[in-house]
Amino acid sequence: MADLHYTRNFGIAAHIDAGKTTTTERILYYTGVNHKMGETHDGGATTDWMAQEQERGITITSAAVTCFWNFPTSQGKKLPESKQYKFNIIDTPGHVDFTVEVERSLRVLDGLLALFCAVSGVEPQSETVWRQANRYKVPRIGFVNKMDRAGADFLNVVKQVREMLGAKAVPLQLPIGAEDSFKGVVDLITMKGIIWNDTDKGMTYEEVPIPEDMKAEVDQYRQELVEAVAEYDEKLLEKFFDDPNTITEEEMHEAIRKATIDISIIPMMCGSSFKNKGVQKALDAVVRYLPSPKDIESIKGVNPDTNEEELRHADPKEPFSALAFKIMTDPFVGRLAFFRAYSGHLDAGSYVLNTRTGKNERISRIMQMHANKQNPVEFIDAGDIGAAVGFKDIKTGDTLCNEDHPIVLEAINFPDPVIAIAIEPKTQADVDKMGLAIAKLVEEDPTLRVNTDEETGQTILRGMGELHLDIILDRLKREFKVEVNQGAPMVAYKESFNATIEHREILKKQTGGRGKFADIIFEIGPADAEWLKEQDGKSNFQFVNSLFGGSIPKEFVPAIQKGFETAMTTGVLAGYPMESMKVNVKDGSFHQVDSDSMSFELCAKQGYREAGRKAKPQLLEPIMKVEVLTPDQYMGDVTGDLNRRRGILEGMDTKHGLQVIRAKVPLSEMFGYVTQLRSLSSGRATSSMEFSHYAPAPTNIAEEVVAKSKGKVKVEE
Repeated sequence: MADLHYTRNFGIAAHIDAGKTTTTERILYYTGVNHKMGETHDGGATTDWMAQEQERGITITSAAVTCFWNFPTSQGKKLPESKQYKFNIIDTPGHVDFTVEVERSLRVLDGLLALFCAVSGVEPQSETVWRQANRYKVPRIGFVNKMDRAGADFLNVVKQVREMLGAKAVPLQLPIGAEDSFKGVVDLITMKGIIWNDTDKGMTYEEVPIPEDMKAEVDQYRQELVEAVAEYDEKLLEKFFDDPNTITEEEMHEAIRKATIDISIIPMMCGSSFKNKGVQKALDAVVRYLPSPKDIESIKGVNPDTNEEELRHADPKEPFSALAFKIMTDPFVGRLAFFRAYSGHLDAGSYVLNTRTGKNERISRIMQMHANKQNPVEFIDAGDIGAAVGFKDIKTGDTLCNEDHPIVLEAINFPDPVIAIAIEPKTQADVDKMGLAIAKLVEEDPTLRVNTDEETGQTILRGMGELHLDIILDRLKREFKVEVNQGAPMVAYKESFNATIEHREILKKQTGGRGKFADIIFEIGPADAEWLKEQDGKSNFQFVNSLFGGSIPKEFVPAIQKGFETAMTTGVLAGYPMESMKVNVKDGSFHQVDSDSMSFELCAKQGYREAGRKAKPQLLEPIMKVEVLTPDQYMGDVTGDLNRRRGILEGMDTKHGLQVIRAKVPLSEMFGYVTQLRSLSSGRATSSMEFSHYAPAPTNIAEEVVAKSKGKVKVEE
């Protein structure tokens, strides 16, 4: 049985192009898994195994790898296997369209290596990743990559992490040189310089005295480091003021570890993964400061039989519990369910209970994943990450557990899609193939939604962005050999109510024999802001039961709730889903013979449609957070173009000689923006965009959308 103190489950996450995959490649090389470094730009990276990733040089799907690290002898010497640290690493995408991959990875990881580009610093997707990590309370280490690039500034990035992310970032190192002259770091704990050897691709390094011109700066940042962690060890502060030389390295490491696990500080390190500098020290920091499965809080769940909260500890002797966080289809082994085991022990060939379906699933084989390659293992223990093969019905977010000790772990929240396209198969032969292919893709990717337009019969795919849907269509063609025609992109609008009104709905179908009767009086309107805040995306339907005196039997109440909840997926204005809704059922009546659950469900649906029209419904459009980097001379053209697109400018900064323009712009105005920006700036400006929020659409836009939905306006393909 492996000692869990020697296990680290961590992810690598950052904005696009900060060097996540390159860093993962270096980790696999230094840990001895790979004997050759693959590069992202030439399509040779281990974790970028999809054809689309290799062609585009970006990460699309998160990939899990397992490796072992010799700590503390990271300079080529081998430790006995029992003393090596086991790393389960997930390399995540940086593009906002694939943010779901980061979300589900952070849900099951214990720590995060957050990468920042030494030139660009904190970028929009860095903020998104940070918010996700805050939501799941994941301890982090910051690694400022690309120190060899022109304009690299480690301390400026540390400052940005403090100001823009609100984190207590504390440097553990200072760089020796920067840009072309970057060659190593000064360790503020050992108070020694470290220079990497270029001859062996940075596998070894030398310890050197602190350069004379850095001594004052090193002393200043060493003092800041001690003060930052002193609240975790007051003796440290006393020692520092009495005699700083008496502070031992172990005391420093112990205090930093406690503060990091508590998310009170973010240790900051630097290096250049591409130039093979700094990665080993980052791995040593992962071992020293990020938690093992034993160091994190025990996972909370609910017993489905008693509805009581239960804890499961990271112990192989406890009943088995795990969360399935990703489904993948492999051409050789079929469907794989990636899962994180939180407690207990699972043997290959045994059964687990899926608490969503209430059915047992046989896990015929268990795999340890290495990107898209599988290594079969006999069993998996608490604290580990693996993939199951041979199941019938497991979806992302399902809890797998021991059938005698059922538990439901908190599922994963996924953002709603903001963009849609209509597709149809090119030939009759593609019709059935398309249905099967889309079913598999939807199973893999919870942010991909599909529905059929009742009027046109077209299949509507909804996703997180143009790139997301572009990749899906590419996969349909390549992996599933399905040819499709596609329509122009469409915006995923939502609807909301502006007023709360009271309404009485009576359903009466009594024509002799058993009829249908239901009568409900209810209030309908937008959900309470406080309630929505508490839900944090888990639910958008607030149902209040104010019935009294048995006016409606309590067994019919769930049917009323279900009726309203089902109905709100189709808005009363243009058929778009409701953003949020509150229903308060106050009174009603029933018939001894003709009333049943179905009657009350139908009555609720009918009542929603009638009352919804009076509750001042309005159309909401998705607003995107846009950041543009442009040279000075194109500034006027870029801002003018954003204004034409109904953009609201929120601020401008200067970063490395470029102007940074931040704006909020409706998504409907942003189709094809990248191409337009290139032509405005002779190809020199770049932009990034992520979803911000939904806001009421202007009257003229809303009228046009509503008219289109009712077929008054011919939709141009």
